[in-house]
Amino acid sequence: MGDSQSVLGSICVSYDTFFEAEKKIADCIMERKAEVVEMTVAELAAASGTSDATVSRFCRRCGFKGFQNLKMALAKEVMEEQQNAVQVSNDIDRKDKNQALQNILANKVAELTETVMRLDTETLEQVLKRLEQADTVQVAAVGNTIPVAMDCAFKLNQLGIRAVSASVWETEAAYAFNLTKRDVLLVISNSGTSRRLRALIEGAKKNGVPVIIITNNDSSPLAELSDYKLITATREKLLTGEFWFSRITAMMVVEILYLFLFTSKQDAAEHIRRHEAALRPDKK
Repeated sequence: MGDSQSVLGSICVSYDTFFEAEKKIADCIMERKAEVVEMTVAELAAASGTSDATVSRFCRRCGFKGFQNLKMALAKEVMEEQQNAVQVSNDIDRKDKNQALQNILANKVAELTETVMRLDTETLEQVLKRLEQADTVQVAAVGNTIPVAMDCAFKLNQLGIRAVSASVWETEAAYAFNLTKRDVLLVISNSGTSRRLRALIEGAKKNGVPVIIITNNDSSPLAELSDYKLITATREKLLTGEFWFSRITAMMVVEILYLFLFTSKQDAAEHIRRHEAALRPDKK
């Protein structure tokens, strides 16, 4: 595991892939992280109702060489939290809205920070070049990520890069199957397991289309099929108790792409001015 990924972030990303015993360890760490820093392998196994071997396997599943490496990274996270002027937890309680707001803010800031740190700059540059050189960029997503895909297509068009997106899967399929090797398919998927998106990727790749994915899971089926991976972080598991997709980090990556393209594409500003001029009458 790289230095840019946190213990809690790694757990949140991989949680749904854990075995039941591993989930018990993950839950124990998330609920008692400060205590876990002081535990031995045997103590964590006892606290989570598992075994020493399961704890060791869990650490490797999270990307660490062993329990000591995981504890060192976790200790750093706990220390950074303790140094904050405002103490935070993962609780969302309407009876204490001020504290709940601080808890939400802290977790969302952590999501964004880890997402930026996890972006590989070499891959990012290759993605930017692909987008700049594409005849057409199709941005595809399903479910609650569709608005992010449509916003991405809107932003690319503003910059003068022809882009399409759709909220109906059949329309997305029609686009994808007609793409050529001069185009790009950009997929946004938290889990990276959508069968519908897999069909789009496979159809596009048959035409030689390069595929970019924005996802939380860099080892998912869709990530394995993609040529370029932009990996995001999530902490929804800490706040909700379930693994829901936070669109904030995907939107952050879209914003990053937009800003880099805006500063490097010579005619971007002129395209935006032309677009804004066309919309101005609606704003009066």
